[in-house]
Amino acid sequence: MLDALMNLLSLCWKPFAGGDGSNGGGGSNANFGSGGREGRDGLLWFRDIGKYASGEYSMAVVQANQVLEDQSQIESGPFGTFVGVYDGHGGPDAARYVCDHLFRHFQAISAEDNGVVTTETISRAFRQTEDGFTALVSQLWNTRPHIATVGSCCLVGVICQRTLFVANLGDSRVVLGKKVGNTGGVAAIQLSAEHNANIEEVRQELKELHPNDPQIVVLKHGVWRVKGIIQVSRSIGDVYMKHAEYNREPINGKFRLPEPMNMPILTANPSIISHPLQPNDSFLIFASDGLWEHLSNEKAVDIVHSNPHAGSAKRLIKAALQEAARKREMRYSDLRRIDKKVRRHFHDDITVIVLFLNHDLISRGMMQDPPLSIRSALEH
Repeated sequence: MLDALMNLLSLCWKPFAGGDGSNGGGGSNANFGSGGREGRDGLLWFRDIGKYASGEYSMAVVQANQVLEDQSQIESGPFGTFVGVYDGHGGPDAARYVCDHLFRHFQAISAEDNGVVTTETISRAFRQTEDGFTALVSQLWNTRPHIATVGSCCLVGVICQRTLFVANLGDSRVVLGKKVGNTGGVAAIQLSAEHNANIEEVRQELKELHPNDPQIVVLKHGVWRVKGIIQVSRSIGDVYMKHAEYNREPINGKFRLPEPMNMPILTANPSIISHPLQPNDSFLIFASDGLWEHLSNEKAVDIVHSNPHAGSAKRLIKAALQEAARKREMRYSDLRRIDKKVRRHFHDDITVIVLFLNHDLISRGMMQDPPLSIRSALEH
């Protein structure tokens, strides 16, 4: 029975790679179905427009770090859509691991649950991904101990049977563009909860979880950090802040705590909401925090609403880069000439996925195009 369900779900959730059925290791997966045209402009990679199960999408990423630490994916078929934005820190390993494994866990768990998607389906997929990465750290501890200090924020959206599920670890964000009556306007509604120590509610949560630790959050150079080290309070990876056996030499001294770790400091438990899709829900913007550092929710929604669908993600990134240049009193054209690594002094890696919601397709629960599986480029 389980095998039959997996075969059925594979029509929807199977991560296709290319025409030959292989899954290449470098760059983005080959376009399968209506994947749209891939393009590059310096450190910017994009697909201006393509089709997925519930409408059209636009996707883009710009690199700032020496090695791109952001990863993202869209998996879409006749019965649903899975979107992931994974903002790595300390290196690319955790984000790449999440991109390789989270959807596969979700797919298998969905089959066990007779194809039904619930918040628990998503929570279990996150837990299995976290457990798998922790096991990888254990395997590599003697040869690559630095991997214990690598982590990733994790933002996931799942559209299934007219319901949107949003799960989040860290400070990536999804914003809904919602039509306002017959005014022609669109409101910006943030759907994801963020886990960054600069947010008062997050600091309060940490203090309640660690009442005997006066240094659980520390203000350093105007930025609140957990234990004075990391801004996010939830992530995949960062096992040095979750398991005492990895908070010791030979990891870098800046990651080692001065006192014993009696309980995990960070967690991989996502905040999850379910949102019944309404006819006036127009589009969704999924993005890593690099975008939101420079654009407000309202500005981002206005840019998408006021322009054609094609190129929406690229347009948002360019608007963020223009704002980053303005803050440094430089021209956008000069910023574009700065190479990766040095570019990180001006902005972060930025990933954007825009999903446009076609409610005729959503109400039918199926699409005519082949399934879609796409990942952003691994390296630029």
